[in-house]
Amino acid sequence: MRDEIFTILSRQGKSRHGVLHLPHGDVETPVFMPVATKGTVKTIPGWDLEKLGVSMIISNSLHLYFRPGLDIISLFGGIHEFMGFRKPVFTDSGGFQILKEHFLIGVRDEGIYFRSPSDGVKVLLTPGMSASIQNSLGSDIAMALDYCIPYGKSKRSVERAVKLTTKWAREFKEKRKGISFGIIQGGVYQDLREISSSQITSMDFEGYAIGGLSIGEPREIMYKVLEDSIHLLPEEKPRYFMGLGSPLDIVRGVMMGIDIFDSVFPTRNARHGIAFTSEGAIDIRKSKYRDQIIPLDRDCDCHACRYYTRAYIHHLMKENELLGLYLLSLHNIRFMMKFMDSLRDSIDKNRIEDFYQETKEIFSKKNV
Repeated sequence: MRDEIFTILSRQGKSRHGVLHLPHGDVETPVFMPVATKGTVKTIPGWDLEKLGVSMIISNSLHLYFRPGLDIISLFGGIHEFMGFRKPVFTDSGGFQILKEHFLIGVRDEGIYFRSPSDGVKVLLTPGMSASIQNSLGSDIAMALDYCIPYGKSKRSVERAVKLTTKWAREFKEKRKGISFGIIQGGVYQDLREISSSQITSMDFEGYAIGGLSIGEPREIMYKVLEDSIHLLPEEKPRYFMGLGSPLDIVRGVMMGIDIFDSVFPTRNARHGIAFTSEGAIDIRKSKYRDQIIPLDRDCDCHACRYYTRAYIHHLMKENELLGLYLLSLHNIRFMMKFMDSLRDSIDKNRIEDFYQETKEIFSKKNV
């Protein structure tokens, strides 16, 4: 494995076009990772992801620990062979599930008590256990266990979250075998963000994530905290904004210096009938598409656009046919991959501000 996992190829302002050097291949950044929480990007098999240009995905190690279990995944030698995706895989610690009341039992200094969604069994997720789970999965990059506190909590509560995030990060790093990212917490409090950044970056992780944002706070507050926090992270290491995934948000994040993004945005929207196109987002369920004998997007080369029409996909969605969900998810993921190609190209050509304005104009349209 290389000593340095990140190479910056070009810059425009704070934006960077780079490459992550990982055990299962190189990944160009800025990169968008489709979410494969339980070992699948919903409706899309691994071989399709690779054909669509997906270079990296993210799975949730806690979900996979609960089901199917590490004993099953170990039969395949790790997560890549188990799910049939042989390019790099990120794994989250599962700490984010602290925001889901049906999962969470309580937080203690030693870790987080969760309730298994499969059998209700109580489990204490410690930093060491999280590292061990992610080691067993064989992920290319593992996220340290952190305390992601809900938006709106008191400053005292956030202070405790920062303290435990630091404690857990140190314990996690001692047990992790392979590349890992530390996570910065601190809520909307700049002084706590500075403390968290100083403590986490002192541990010399291979990369850093800005956590505790995009969890319900107003968008402008989110961007203000991001703008005030990004300079606290090392310039030479990759930066990850957890849970941000709309095209306009991604461009804005890149312009602030973010390299890595993930979100259920393309697949969740597909399940609600929304397709992203070069002319804007469309709701294919609307009656005006029932007789349109054209592709979802004339500029797209995915199989949904090459072989099917808006009229047919409209019919599938109205009839709740699973093929409709598959085709829309396929298309939206391909759209995001082409979008990221164009975004990286805009950095190389020193025109990212123009790209941002073009994206803003396209996605300000409603149901074209």
